[in-house]
Amino acid sequence: MWKDSLLQILIACLPVFMFLVWHDKPERTGRTHLFVGIGCGIAMLLNVYFSSIIDQGIHFDLRHVPYLIGSLYGGFPVAVILLTVFVIVRLFEITQDWQYYMLAGFIILFAPVLFSSISRFAGHNRRGKFKIAVILSLLMGLSHNGAYWPEAAEMAPGDTQELICLLILCSLISVGVTLLCIHFAELSFERIQLQLQLHDVSMKYRKEMRRLQQFIDNSPLMVVFCDSKGMITHVNDMTLTFVLPKGRHDILHQPFTLLLDKMGVAAETNSLERVLQGEDRLTEILRLHGRVFYTVYCSLRDMPSQGTDGVLFIGHDVTELQRLKDEVDRMERLSLVGQMAASITHEIRNPMAVIRGFIQLLNERSPSEQQSYFRIVLDELDRANSIINDFLSLAQNRIVEKEPSDLNRLLNDLLPLIWADANMRGQIVDLRLDESVDLIPMNSKEMKQLVLNLSRNGMEAMKDKGVLRLETFNLQDAVQLRVSDTGTGIPQEKLERLFEPFFTTKTNGTGLGLALCLSIVERHNGKIQVESTVGKGTTFIVSFDKPGLTTV
Repeated sequence: MWKDSLLQILIACLPVFMFLVWHDKPERTGRTHLFVGIGCGIAMLLNVYFSSIIDQGIHFDLRHVPYLIGSLYGGFPVAVILLTVFVIVRLFEITQDWQYYMLAGFIILFAPVLFSSISRFAGHNRRGKFKIAVILSLLMGLSHNGAYWPEAAEMAPGDTQELICLLILCSLISVGVTLLCIHFAELSFERIQLQLQLHDVSMKYRKEMRRLQQFIDNSPLMVVFCDSKGMITHVNDMTLTFVLPKGRHDILHQPFTLLLDKMGVAAETNSLERVLQGEDRLTEILRLHGRVFYTVYCSLRDMPSQGTDGVLFIGHDVTELQRLKDEVDRMERLSLVGQMAASITHEIRNPMAVIRGFIQLLNERSPSEQQSYFRIVLDELDRANSIINDFLSLAQNRIVEKEPSDLNRLLNDLLPLIWADANMRGQIVDLRLDESVDLIPMNSKEMKQLVLNLSRNGMEAMKDKGVLRLETFNLQDAVQLRVSDTGTGIPQEKLERLFEPFFTTKTNGTGLGLALCLSIVERHNGKIQVESTVGKGTTFIVSFDKPGLTTV
């Protein structure tokens, strides 16, 4: 008989062991309740079929073990179905009327406790499930075997103490089997939970890796990763733009020095090797294709106490910052010029006015053969006064009064003066006006000075039969003035310093004319650009923003 009992124990544990095998992959968790319900239902019927009677008349039946397991892990619907099967099977086994009352009492007492426990311990509360399993398994075993107590008492009269011991032993076996099943079921759930957590962590890791990869590849910085041997392991898209037509596969797993060679960089020191040898961080300034890069070499370490595992190279394009720095330097020089002009102009002009007056007086009283000398002195005094006026104009940092004016009308007013100057040089003036230009706010006096300065610069840069072209254009967001000449042009290295005070390409120039032009344009919310080709000529492009529009 004990062999049949052992078979029942195996049958009672069979759903859990099947569950351990089946519940091995995360994608199967959605059908767990269905699998538990079917497995426990079959095991419960098999326990009924293989139930046995011990020699003393005690029924050894573990049908309530799969019933409890299925109810605790299958959920409320499975518990209802298993209870129905349990009751139907038990009805076929009843032989006495009082057994109906015991079954009814079981349903009334045990079912609510079980269903409330299912809702209370839903999830993975192992301790709560152990407690309710011990109580219900013990009570169900005692009540089930108690239903056969009269029959056992008739088979073994006078052995009441032995029957009670056997009854308790069978109940403890059912409790042990139940706890064993719950233990293995919890292990399965914990394992699948760890797998799910690992899967979630893995997915988050991959997602973050993709985001980091996209950030690195789309970053406006040059990013290069190298291993401990100086071999490239990763380059981003920004870096590849400087090594075209080479692709990523042509650069990966190649020495970092090869990348520098492809970019046309002649490094004075091997910073990569210095970082690999122990230095944490090195910085350099590199020039690539006319742009300035601030570069950083950083060591990569998995553990702070260990050696360098690789090097991270980052290059930041600081060309615009360098241009801004140069612009600030230029503005500081302009400010210095203004301070100088403000402090010395009046002190110089007053004695010059006195000197000019006495020179004129001496010129009137001198012989005619000496008057040419006095005229040279007067011309030089006028030239010095003109330079002082340029200093004053450049030093002015005031808000000029502007009113809406027509740029074409201003050019027409200046045309006779420009023509007269051009005729003296044997040159031609070509005026091309866009009749649709809008009115722009301007100070007519300063604007005339701007046009005359640019025109005279153009005429001075040309020889005889040169052509000076003045053009206007009505753009969508600006009114544009172009002053072009057919002179010798300006070399590229001089274009960058063209608007600096005291920088000039003329033999007798002061270097203040174009600086004054730039100051006027900026006071009119405009921009000035220069396009020049050596041997063909130069074009100054002045753009004035239209009212209500701002260009970036």
